[in-house]
Amino acid sequence: MDKLDLLRAMRRGLYLVVLLPALAAAQQPPLNLGFTSFMDGGPPAGPGFYFQEYLEYYTADDLKDAHGNDTHLMDDLDVWVSLNQLIYQSDQQVLLGGTWGVDLIVPLVSLEVDPSPGSPLSSSHQGLGDIVIGPYLQWGPIMGEKGPIFMHRIEFQNLIPTGKYRDHEVLNPGSGFYSLDPYWAATVFLGPKAELSWRFHYLWNAKNGDPSKLYPPGTDDTQVGQAIHLNFASSYEVIEKMLRIGINGYYLKQITDNEMDGHEISATREQVLGIGPGALFSFSQDDHIFFNTYFQTAVENRPSGMQFNLRWTHHF
Repeated sequence: MDKLDLLRAMRRGLYLVVLLPALAAAQQPPLNLGFTSFMDGGPPAGPGFYFQEYLEYYTADDLKDAHGNDTHLMDDLDVWVSLNQLIYQSDQQVLLGGTWGVDLIVPLVSLEVDPSPGSPLSSSHQGLGDIVIGPYLQWGPIMGEKGPIFMHRIEFQNLIPTGKYRDHEVLNPGSGFYSLDPYWAATVFLGPKAELSWRFHYLWNAKNGDPSKLYPPGTDDTQVGQAIHLNFASSYEVIEKMLRIGINGYYLKQITDNEMDGHEISATREQVLGIGPGALFSFSQDDHIFFNTYFQTAVENRPSGMQFNLRWTHHF
């Protein structure tokens, strides 16, 4: 096989992506696509320690190429993800009235895939994902005559390549490279019962010095392109202090090409839009359960399917 054939094989391999665990061939790392939704601009119970447990199930039977067409490289994909998050929110103001905080996320990932004949995908992978840690500034709500109007937060999230990664595997729970993924989250109150929330990220990825074996021999490093991704949601309180229902979604758009040894690779940019219904159950000020469903569309260089998220938030 000459280098041109190897490059073609590599580009074919670049289509093999999953929603949360990253490809060994340079693809986007695990990201917050729909994990957060309603009332995202501030903590529900003020300063202190919070624990959040996320459980996600994702399923897909299509793997799209750069034009949104099925690559026929897999018949079915099932992903289970458990995120364990610890947050500390202080009451100490440090900058422009914002109070400091920090959060830590430890993910566990299970992948089950049914590859098509001849596909380089293997059947299953489990293990630790990439740990996320981020300092943040939280601003208290701006109050109006009838209650809060606006609250927001800025966080500098770091994705540390601690997850299980093997360069000879196509699918891995970890990415194999460091990423910086800062975000701005906010909630606007549209009256006593309605709200609109968003979380906007800008993603930068470092080089992977141990690239996938899908790349030609002698490849020194690869680098995934930069991206923006956005979570958005709106809810309405149907039972006072107990139940909110609404719509939630996310959007990912890669804005620069992937690179191999400093050279751009065309047709590697990712895109996905997910949207669906959701609900927020509040048992007290200290305990909340979120349920969110997403149906994916406008998919490029990613699987296309649907996901279900369950999140428990507890304030100590």
